[in-house]
Amino acid sequence: MKILFLGTGTSTGVPQIGCNCAVCSSSDPKDNRLRASVLISDNENEILIDCGPDLRQQLLKNKITKISSILLTHEHYDHVGGLDDVRPLGSVNVYAEQNVLKVIRRNLPYCFVENKYPGVPLINLHTIDTNEFYIGKTKIQPVRIYHYKLPILGFRIGKIAYLTDVKTIDEKVIEQLQNLDVLVLSALRINEHISHLSLEQALELKTKINAKQTYFTHMSHDMGLHAVVNKLLPKNVQLAFDGLEIEV
Repeated sequence: MKILFLGTGTSTGVPQIGCNCAVCSSSDPKDNRLRASVLISDNENEILIDCGPDLRQQLLKNKITKISSILLTHEHYDHVGGLDDVRPLGSVNVYAEQNVLKVIRRNLPYCFVENKYPGVPLINLHTIDTNEFYIGKTKIQPVRIYHYKLPILGFRIGKIAYLTDVKTIDEKVIEQLQNLDVLVLSALRINEHISHLSLEQALELKTKINAKQTYFTHMSHDMGLHAVVNKLLPKNVQLAFDGLEIEV
């Protein structure tokens, strides 16, 4: 199974518009971050987790021409704003909670009318909750996490877990996330934030989950320079970057 990081930035991306800080001005490509998304693939499936407004750029950059399914963590625009760009890919299955699917139907009504205009995205919506389900033979275990007070989903797929926009997580869910090879976890910035984990909080949570390897994602420019921060992290923790591909 492979994980390809399509984007590792927060909702504004990095560089942030109008900012000339050291990170936004950096010449290191690892400091350029599109909105957070990953593609998890095996011999059967190409599963995209989240579908932000940079999707077209991400697909072109990584020469991706096929997506079998899309898992959505929640309805915020930086996680669903690219759904219209799946139109060249043919029929795509989208899995999300009912409240998220309601937002998609509202935002893309032309995709769900009886007589569709030629060329609109072919999106098949599937309602999920925290019960496990399968995409082909691949088991998907959604887990409940909280984005401040908003209940959203993370996903465990085999020995991989993807948790973005996390602020709090119940101990029972931490038990569901034991024995991971790879944990992908959001860490917004150094200083505390009302609805996201700070770097210190993310390090505390990764210790509880205790995956063999942890990659931080969904980072803002306030996280600091990739090359500097990465050197300060524990041996089994890294900042992810756009284009990083790992095999599990």
